[in-house]
Amino acid sequence: MYSEKVMDHFQHPRNMGEIENASGVGTVGNAKCGDIMRIFLDIDDNGIIRDVKFKTFGCGAAVATSSMATEMVKGKSIQEALKITNKAVMEALDGLPPVKVHCSLLAEEAIHAALWDYAEKNGIVIEGLKKPKNDIHEGEDEEEDY
Repeated sequence: MYSEKVMDHFQHPRNMGEIENASGVGTVGNAKCGDIMRIFLDIDDNGIIRDVKFKTFGCGAAVATSSMATEMVKGKSIQEALKITNKAVMEALDGLPPVKVHCSLLAEEAIHAALWDYAEKNGIVIEGLKKPKNDIHEGEDEEEDY
């Protein structure tokens, strides 16, 4: 069901924890399953992500995608980090089961939320960055049962 990489990142997560006085912090949830992901970024004066940490409350796939996403943004510029998509995270993990794809969306949105927080704290605009969602299902049409 899960790839070896997913299992490795779940059992041995990289960059777990938090950064005190982080340059940017992004928190995104998924109300449908209860997952919450928080990403902390330490960005230097040249716009390079020096360090990154995460705290995730959720399933194994949520932990694995958090871990992989932090590995992918560490040492990257803000613009490079902005280009990391949920598909790139899934590919780096050798795939996710269809019912767990939303976990990779959390990772992408949490990175964007942390970059948004950094931009707001520094009074800057990051080209191509849109206001992040608090919940990955925000803006979707609500389905009602009748």
